[in-house]
Amino acid sequence: MEVTINYNGQAVAVEVTLEVYEFLDRADHKTENLFHEQRRHWDDREFDEYIITTEGVGVYGETPEEYLCRMETLHELMAVLDTCTEAQRRRFLLYALDGLSLAEIGVLCGCSKVAVYQSVEAVRKKFINFFENRLNE
Repeated sequence: MEVTINYNGQAVAVEVTLEVYEFLDRADHKTENLFHEQRRHWDDREFDEYIITTEGVGVYGETPEEYLCRMETLHELMAVLDTCTEAQRRRFLLYALDGLSLAEIGVLCGCSKVAVYQSVEAVRKKFINFFENRLNE
């Protein structure tokens, strides 16, 4: 993707990857939001103090390298989940992300607690195999 940046007062067109483009786009959007809040001055705090209290971090919470590493890891995890059946994926995500118990998932999915356990364990084994193979590369 091609982006235009200002360098020493001149617009320069630069070719970047999709991930870098997405990061720059998010940064531009965040900057716009911050300028809008600064113009509003809806309270008496200094703008820097406002950023710290509302965002909890600086203007950009992660570096481009951290963002790319996070996105790469996410794509790898999604690739492992794509090898699972729909039932395994759904049960694993309910267990891992939503924190539901095996019995609660069984009620939601209309199956036994043992079936949920077997699905979760199958996905865990796929992740373990993936990471073991990754370390051996």
